[in-house]
Amino acid sequence: MNGIEYFRFEEDFIEENVRCIPMIVRFKMDLAGIKLKLAEWSKFNIDERKTLALKSCRRANEVSAYKSYLMELVKKYTGKEAIETTVDKNHAWDNKDVIPIMLDEKAKKFDWQISIEKWKSLTQLQRFALLKLCRPGHENKNFPKAMKEFKLI
Repeated sequence: MNGIEYFRFEEDFIEENVRCIPMIVRFKMDLAGIKLKLAEWSKFNIDERKTLALKSCRRANEVSAYKSYLMELVKKYTGKEAIETTVDKNHAWDNKDVIPIMLDEKAKKFDWQISIEKWKSLTQLQRFALLKLCRPGHENKNFPKAMKEFKLI
C-alpha cells in the first residue's frame, strides 16, 4: 500500500483492501486509547482504512484528532460508541533500557535471546509489534517472522 508503513510479516493481509488491522493502526489506537474490533474495521471503506494508517498521531492534538476520527467511524458504521481503553503513559515499547519480561519469556520458548543492544536498535513500531505479537491469546505465527524480519534471530 502506497505510503502505509507495514512489515513484511503483514503482507498477507495488507492487500488493496487492508483487510486486517495493520500494526501501525494498532499502535495509533493504543496511543489514542481506543479498542477496535476486526468486525468494526471491516465495515470501514478502503479510504477510511488508509486514512487511519496514514493519519499522524504523535503530538497530543494529533492523538486527540485521531481518537475523534476513529470514534466517529465506529459510531457511523455500528451505531455504538467506540470502546475506550486506558492510555498507558509508560509504554514498555518506549523503554529502550529494559527488555519486557513477556517478550523475553516468549523468545526463550524458541530458545532465542534478545540482547539489550538489539532491543535498542529497533524502532518504536518494531518494539510495539513484538510486544503485541507475544501477548497471551494472540495468534503467534507472526512472532517468529517478526523476529527474523527485525534481524533478532
